[in-house]
Amino acid sequence: MTALTTEEAAGHPNGSAVGRIVLGRNQYGKAEVRLVKITRNTDRHAIEDLNITSQLHGDFESAHTEGDNSKVVATDTQKNTVYALAKDGVGSPEAFLLRLGAHFTESFDWVTGGRWAAEQYGWDRINDHDHAFSRNKSETRTAVLLVEGARQHLVAGIQDLTVLKSTGSEFHGFPRDRYTTLGETTDRILATDVTARWRYSTTNTIDVDFNAVYASVRGILLDAFATTHSLALQQTMFQMGKKVLEAHPEIEEVRMSLPNKHHFLVDLAPFALDNPNEVFFAADRPYGLIEATVEREGATDESAVWANTPGFC
Repeated sequence: MTALTTEEAAGHPNGSAVGRIVLGRNQYGKAEVRLVKITRNTDRHAIEDLNITSQLHGDFESAHTEGDNSKVVATDTQKNTVYALAKDGVGSPEAFLLRLGAHFTESFDWVTGGRWAAEQYGWDRINDHDHAFSRNKSETRTAVLLVEGARQHLVAGIQDLTVLKSTGSEFHGFPRDRYTTLGETTDRILATDVTARWRYSTTNTIDVDFNAVYASVRGILLDAFATTHSLALQQTMFQMGKKVLEAHPEIEEVRMSLPNKHHFLVDLAPFALDNPNEVFFAADRPYGLIEATVEREGATDESAVWANTPGFC
């Protein structure tokens, strides 16, 4: 088959021109670098357990189009940099990502930015022991840093925080059609796995104590879930985000993804037993998935960081 010229392709029946093939947006790096840092400057040790991903943006066209690796900072080098910087401590996932971003953009002229992400896993002391710990699997702390030249976009978050209310939740007044079988209720179990991410208006580690903000936001999310008399998971979600923004002016917006972990009342009538909202079947799928952004009125900046943060509307 004879290849079409650009001019011929412009009049081709499919209505499109072939044009010149060029490299589009790209990034590369080392994913999921497992880092455990033990601080042992006293007899009472501390543990920091993270999963770090480093991806660089910049002038890497010749590597893709010509196989020229003269500007390719090896992914192994990125891995080693994570470990080397950790020697001086982590501090907070946000602060550590900012250090990584500064290192790569200042060390290599052609690196114009990048995306750095962290997951942090919690450990609890065993009986307040100085150097024995048990893994706390209740949730994961997250952070993402996107650097675009002089601009920095920082998002922190929490995921897999499982919560449940045994009452104080209703769901009624929804439209009904021929396919609606769900009954209305004024008393149900409300349960979800909280995934929330919040975007900071500043990346100045002097202005913000990221560890303190994380602890505060976590507490606010839990308190709002517990104390909001819920008419829908959407209402509870909005209250959770609203209270975070009211308490923290350094946070621009909160995005949340909450699966509705359904608990269905078991029919015990065949066994001549009543069931006054006591015995439930916990269904794992399908499930409702509720997502929303809670932001300050008049906010117009659609941060580029969300474009590579999957799973959020």
